[in-house]
Amino acid sequence: MIRGKIWFRCAVVHDPVTPMVVQPAQIGWEAKYRQIDLVIERAFKGEELVNRMKGWITVDPSNVIQIVRKHGRLKILDDRELVVETETTKQFNDMQIEIKANFGEQVDIDLV
Repeated sequence: MIRGKIWFRCAVVHDPVTPMVVQPAQIGWEAKYRQIDLVIERAFKGEELVNRMKGWITVDPSNVIQIVRKHGRLKILDDRELVVETETTKQFNDMQIEIKANFGEQVDIDLV
């Protein structure tokens, strides 16, 4: 498995940034007829986290996700860190080339 860290250009400060999960999402319930004291804690998935960056980064996250899907996948490691994974070095290199061709300096993927 080949892994890389993906960096987006921040729309505000224009620095390379990558989203991190600080705390899992907490989902509760509101009931119509009674109180339900149930809270579910669920970590984000890689694509879900990237989609939530819309407006905060200079590219459309869904376009990045489409390219990553062709070559590998987005994954959250240790419930915190966003990475891209590919099966082979060739897939990783092809993904880097396609990302660079489509987004220039707005998105980078570094081998980890």
